[in-house]
Amino acid sequence: MVEPATTIAPRRHDLYSDEYLRDILRSVRVIAMVGASANWNRPSYFVMKYLQAKGFRVIPVNPGVAGQEILGEKVYAALGEIPVAIDLVDIFRRSDQVGPIVDQAIKIGAKVVWMQLTVRNDAAAEKAEAAGLKVVMNRCPKIEFGRLSGELSWSGINSEIISSKRRRLL
Repeated sequence: MVEPATTIAPRRHDLYSDEYLRDILRSVRVIAMVGASANWNRPSYFVMKYLQAKGFRVIPVNPGVAGQEILGEKVYAALGEIPVAIDLVDIFRRSDQVGPIVDQAIKIGAKVVWMQLTVRNDAAAEKAEAAGLKVVMNRCPKIEFGRLSGELSWSGINSEIISSKRRRLL
């Protein structure tokens, strides 16, 4: 018997099915954002704010501002310091810095590693998948949530999803 496609990690990281991404976004509640910034005009700040508004708990990880707060959440220096279970690790770091973050994600028992736009590390992805984690590279959860829920279409952006019915949010 073949397992459903939503439970099998894709082998090719250039293309993710909508179901794969939708399954991830529906199944996670707590996100650790590595590289979160307290600067309101940085992408990580508004991604964090958006995801919080959609009901996710987003815990910032940034050793430079550890102990402070970003958007009402305490900042931690490392994934291992976070006192709650993490479902998804969202990485706002350069591609060459992903390996140790994936090692920490595996160690804390995260379910998903998500690398932001322009972030890709195939060796780290292979290691995460071998440990049973789902992996997404070169994508933004804010953009994918908006696209899959239809919010991007409201402003005229092509979400590549055609329907005459208004979709419910994820």
